[in-house]
Amino acid sequence: MLENIFKLKEKGTNTRREIVGGITTFMTMSYIIFVQPVVLSACGMDKGAVFMATCLSSALATLLMAFLANYPIALAPAMGHNFYFAYVVCLGMGISWQVALGANFISGLIFIVLAFFGLREKLVNSVPFSLKNAIAVGIGLLIALIGLEWSGIIVQVPGTLIGMGNLKEAHVLLSLFGILTISVLLSLRIKGAILLGILINTIAALICGLTKFEGFIGKPPTISPTLLQFNIAGALQWNMVGVIFTLFFLDLFDTVGTLIGIGEEAKFVKDGKLPRAKGALLSDALGTIAGTSLGTSTVTSYIESSTGVAEGARTGFANIVTASLFVLSLFLYPLIKMVSSGFPVGEVTRYPIISPALIIVGILMMANVKKINWTDYTEAIPAFLTITIMSFSFSITEGIGFGFISYTILKLVTRQFKQVPLLISIFSLLFILRYIFL
Repeated sequence: MLENIFKLKEKGTNTRREIVGGITTFMTMSYIIFVQPVVLSACGMDKGAVFMATCLSSALATLLMAFLANYPIALAPAMGHNFYFAYVVCLGMGISWQVALGANFISGLIFIVLAFFGLREKLVNSVPFSLKNAIAVGIGLLIALIGLEWSGIIVQVPGTLIGMGNLKEAHVLLSLFGILTISVLLSLRIKGAILLGILINTIAALICGLTKFEGFIGKPPTISPTLLQFNIAGALQWNMVGVIFTLFFLDLFDTVGTLIGIGEEAKFVKDGKLPRAKGALLSDALGTIAGTSLGTSTVTSYIESSTGVAEGARTGFANIVTASLFVLSLFLYPLIKMVSSGFPVGEVTRYPIISPALIIVGILMMANVKKINWTDYTEAIPAFLTITIMSFSFSITEGIGFGFISYTILKLVTRQFKQVPLLISIFSLLFILRYIFL
């Protein structure tokens, strides 16, 4: 049956490689199970329900990728998207999480339409290469900044807005220990370094009294606080157009970038094209709609799947293994609750156990900076503005806006306007109008 469905021999693999690959992929991406409930609880969502939604939507989307595209590419709520959802849309713009879920649902529907009509390639190709990489770097810095704040390494300081925290405090020392631990594990090329680092940090937190032992296995929490709570009508407002576009934009580029990256590594790409790309993109879009319905932010393909590919995974059977582990995680809620617990410090709450993982993810996303042409100022300046505005303003949307506008203007004054795709010109104009009138 496995051979008929996944064609293991034809793909040059076997059940052992697929099982090992599926387990490896899960280990490297399962940190999202710990992080997601904390991030979305910041905007008022129930931690237990978000945990359930994260595990279930990840399992479902990963299974869809297995059967619709037969690729060993797992999916889960995306890092970066979750912070945009919670901190920019909900906390920054004052939009309820129910309306934000509604915007996410609409974004997923748009993705499905484009997946069927082939318009996604035009949108992807329209964004200049330098800005694509700048957006990834900017999101990485934004995530790292949140991790530094959650750890207490960086704190609010009058006059300069932010500054160095007290490095002698217990929660800061635990965060520094976590950063060092994950860094060492990554340097030693140990699989599942981020997950293993989180678990080691949890043990250290228990020893230091910064968290309480909650147990390991228990009854899964209820998902009812977030199930089908999205507000689509509330998302169909003019002020939500930019939010929907950004959610769609981020999902589109994350997905395509991941598919191309892993496709190249596994030699799936033939003559510059990825076979069964429509099925892969459809899996991603359906995953987002399922995640939104259950109560979590954008679900997308994970670049961490490359670790499973490196272990020999070549078919969707590896995804069956990964999805099964996400389902089993439902019964580990006491452990998740213990790991994601916050440590009150005055009027703020620190998360010393998981904050190191955010900082490390930011480091990993910095790799894209080397792909930017820093010698061409018409490319370098828009890229720099995208990165800095995105991270310092705590807004992915503003970073994209400044990048698009500056790119269009600089190409215009240097008589290189033909290099500006029509869609970028249109969005630049829309961003300018937004800054003037909104």
